[in-house]
Amino acid sequence: MNFIIRIIVTGAVAFGLAQVLSGIHVDSFWTAIVFALVLAVINAIIRPALILLTIPITILTLGFFLLVINALTVLLASKFVKGFAIDGFWWGFLFALLLSILSSLLFSSKDKDKS
Repeated sequence: MNFIIRIIVTGAVAFGLAQVLSGIHVDSFWTAIVFALVLAVINAIIRPALILLTIPITILTLGFFLLVINALTVLLASKFVKGFAIDGFWWGFLFALLLSILSSLLFSSKDKDKS
């Protein structure tokens, strides 16, 4: 159940960001939900391999390269979802950054409510 809630919240945040950012285009809320599901699968399967392969550059940049990996996973997810488009790398970077921050804030406040 927690996974479904996370997908819905991530989809809602993605849909909201698409309304605010002019470089992100989404057809409908359901497209954003599918995007969130595809992003979750990519984050579970491909992202760990990318992190492992880029450990040296991540250490060299003091972890900031992980932001680039987040942007690449978002761009990859947008390629798989019809109706979800990102205009370029920098829009993907900004979108991934804001998506991470907003999702973290929402889930951390949800965790505080459980305590």
